[in-house]
Amino acid sequence: MKHEFLDARQPPLERRGGGRVFGHGGLRLVLLQLIADKPRHGYELIKAIEDRLNGAYSPSPGVIYPTLTLLEEMGHVTVTADGGRKLHTLTDAGRDHLAEHRAEVDALLARMASGLPMRGGGHGERPAPIERAVHNLRHALHLRLAREPLAEAQIHAIADALDAAARQIERL
Repeated sequence: MKHEFLDARQPPLERRGGGRVFGHGGLRLVLLQLIADKPRHGYELIKAIEDRLNGAYSPSPGVIYPTLTLLEEMGHVTVTADGGRKLHTLTDAGRDHLAEHRAEVDALLARMASGLPMRGGGHGERPAPIERAVHNLRHALHLRLAREPLAEAQIHAIADALDAAARQIERL
């Protein structure tokens, strides 16, 4: 099976069609806060985010439901059947996680209310070529690690290549 990397001229997949709204981990925190406000179904969470962003963004079910599954696996929410739908309720661990990240949650909610861009903590978007390159690196690592186990020399060679790239970037 041939795997292709993203073309340098194309925007990264996660930015097509309007862009990634939340930075890493931001959506999880917003979902936890919305569930802390009241137990909700996935569709209700989609609508709540859309409402808070005045219709400027509506997360897709393909983004929301895997994130909810992750939150359940992390022990931050429980799921109960509710008329054929899943009702998500915050756990004590989820409440603790929200408390640990209170400043970040408050900043996200404030940015949502103000209409400011959500991603990047005020530092702006990463340029598309960098997003593409990061995606390609992750994809290459994922594909290689999914094949046969690595020999010790291969592990060190990959780690050396990643360390060299990190040093080169730091010096720019």
